[in-house]
Amino acid sequence: MAGDLKVTLTDDQCSVLARYAQLLVEWNSRVNLTAIEDDAGVLTRHLADSLTVLPALDRILAGVPAPRMIDVGTGAGLPGIPIKIARPHIVVDLTDSTGKKIRFCAAAIGELELAGIRAIHGRAEEMARRPEHREQYDLVIARAVAPLPTLTEYMLPFARVSGWCIAMKGAEAQAEAEQAQKAIATLGGSMETIDTVALPGAPDRRALIIIRKVRPTPARYPRPSGAPRASPL
Repeated sequence: MAGDLKVTLTDDQCSVLARYAQLLVEWNSRVNLTAIEDDAGVLTRHLADSLTVLPALDRILAGVPAPRMIDVGTGAGLPGIPIKIARPHIVVDLTDSTGKKIRFCAAAIGELELAGIRAIHGRAEEMARRPEHREQYDLVIARAVAPLPTLTEYMLPFARVSGWCIAMKGAEAQAEAEQAQKAIATLGGSMETIDTVALPGAPDRRALIIIRKVRPTPARYPRPSGAPRASPL
């Protein structure tokens, strides 16, 4: 898997990733965490997909000794847990509003004996207003959470000035980026690039929308819970 993605992992990292996939399948048989239930689907659609971000991540975080990252809407820990396994120097926060998913993330972190990563139950709109989270992260990442005009309001308030956001998207990435231009500018961001990525074993297209935080997010954002989705900027 890692070789197909042109990503270098140690044997130990591959073993931990395999154990994480096993835990996800086991828990998913009892608790509905993801619609993808089979081993092959988890490996391709979840783990491999999460690892496609690594080349871009390595590029934008080069020179940052202990970067802080938050995974917004992490679900079952994707992409945050695979990223932590592959890049252990990154300090990772996982956040989601669904309690059962955060409970799985916390259990997986303990089972895999991962350090420098925690699972936090909460809504992005509320967490991004807390001083311990607002504009505190070098990288904010999200995968399959919401259309980009909404997603930028969840993500950009977490990023420090000169930090980054990566939205992991599919074939409609270019159209979403164009629709989100106003929201990105309003929230203090600047569109940097859209990286096309290949996912071995999957025919559908993948892309990473990469945004730079160039100025502070105005204090009125994010708006109260539900507003970014109901009325995108």
